[in-house]
Amino acid sequence: MIDKKLYKIAKYLTENNLTISTAESCTGGLLSSRFTDISGSSGFVKLNFVTYANEAKEEILFVSKDILEQYGAVSRECAYAMAEGLHKRTNCDLAVCTTGIAGPTGGTKDKPVGLMFVSVYFKGNVAVKKVLLNPVIPRKIMKFLFTQKAIDFAYEVISL
Repeated sequence: MIDKKLYKIAKYLTENNLTISTAESCTGGLLSSRFTDISGSSGFVKLNFVTYANEAKEEILFVSKDILEQYGAVSRECAYAMAEGLHKRTNCDLAVCTTGIAGPTGGTKDKPVGLMFVSVYFKGNVAVKKVLLNPVIPRKIMKFLFTQKAIDFAYEVISL
C-alpha cells in the first residue's frame, strides 16, 4: 500500500514534469525504495545516493569537512549542506535528504538514538526539520518511520 502523501508527491512531480533525488544516511536507501515502488517512477526519480560515510557526504554531496568536524554528520548544518549538494550534483527539482541515528546503539546524550534531520530543497530554498523518535523503536521500524517523516516534510514543503 502506497502512502497517500507519497503518491501525491509523485503525482505532482509527474504532472509538472519535475524530478526528485534523494541522499540518505540513516534510512539507507529505504526512502529511494519507497519512491521507486510507485509505477512510473522512472519518469520523476532522477538520481539517488546512500551517503552513509562522511567521505561519501563530502565527495558526492560536497558537504564540507568543516561542517562534519564542527557539527557532525547528524546535524541541521549537515542536512542543509546535503540538500544543497544533492541539488548541485543532480540538478533535481526536489531534493530530500536524511541523516540521523537509527540505533539501537550509537547515540549520545546530545544526539540520541531516534534523532534525524531531514532536509528538502525546492524552488531554490532548503528547509530542515529535526525529528526525534522514541529510542526503543527497533532499527528496521525506526528507518521506516524516518522515511515517513521525510515524506511528510517534503509534502509540507511543496505545499500539496
